[in-house]
Amino acid sequence: MKSRIVTARIQAIRSVSKELIKLYWDIGRTIVERQKKYKWGDAVVEKLANDLKEDFETTFGFSTQNLWYMRQFYLEYKNDSILQQLVGELPWGHNILIFSRIKNKKEREYYLKASAEMGWSRNVLLNQIKAGAYRYQKYMPKQHNFLKAFPIHLTEQADESIKSVYNLDFLDITKSVIERDLERRLVEKIKRFMLELGKGFSFLGNQYRLALRNNEYFIDLLFFNRILKCLVAIELKIEIDFIDSVRNLIIVR
Repeated sequence: MKSRIVTARIQAIRSVSKELIKLYWDIGRTIVERQKKYKWGDAVVEKLANDLKEDFETTFGFSTQNLWYMRQFYLEYKNDSILQQLVGELPWGHNILIFSRIKNKKEREYYLKASAEMGWSRNVLLNQIKAGAYRYQKYMPKQHNFLKAFPIHLTEQADESIKSVYNLDFLDITKSVIERDLERRLVEKIKRFMLELGKGFSFLGNQYRLALRNNEYFIDLLFFNRILKCLVAIELKIEIDFIDSVRNLIIVR
C-alpha cells in the first residue's frame, strides 16, 4: 500500500508537470500570434505578466522574463514534432536550460531523453551540458566487452546505457592522482557517481573479490544494473589527458 501511494504521488507530480508545460506552450503560442496580429510589444507582455500575477497571486511562473521564455519555447519547437513529445517529460527549469543553451536538434534530443531516462536534477543537467556530454557520447569511442558478454540483440541496448567519458568534476581533482585515490574519492561520493553513471545502477562494493578457476580478482568498483540485469565491473585507469574520466567497463555475466 505504501509503495502504491508513493507511485501515485510520483504519477500525480508528473501529470501536473506535463500540464504545466502544455500551459506554457499555449501561452507562448498566444503571445507569438498576438504579436503577429496586433503588433504586441514589450510593454504589452509586461502588462500581461502583471495582470496574471495579480489575478493568480499564489501561482508562480508568470513573471515577464518567464513569459518571454514561453514565447521562445514555442518558437524553438513549433516545427519539430519529435522534440515536442519529449519536452513534456521534463520540468520547466530543465526545458529552459536546454532550449536556451543548446541549438542543435540532435543535441537537444540527447539532453531531453537523457534527463528523463536518468532522472537528472537541474544542476546535474547543467553540469552535463557544460562538460559537453553529448559531444563525448557521440564522438569518443567506448571501451567495453559487450560483444563478448551479451547476446547480439542486447549489445546495442548495453552500449547505449553507458557514456564514453564520465564527468567527475564533483571530485575536485586539480592534479594527477593514483588510481586507488580516485577509487577512494568515488566511493566517498558514490551517490553523485551513480547519478553520473546513469539509470538502473546499484552499488555492490569496491575492491570486490571474485574467485574464478582458482584465481582471485579484485574489481575496483562493482555495480548491478537493474535494466540490463547484469553485473557491471568498472576498472579505473589514470590517463594523462583524462585524469577525471572512467574509461573501461566490463560486464560480468
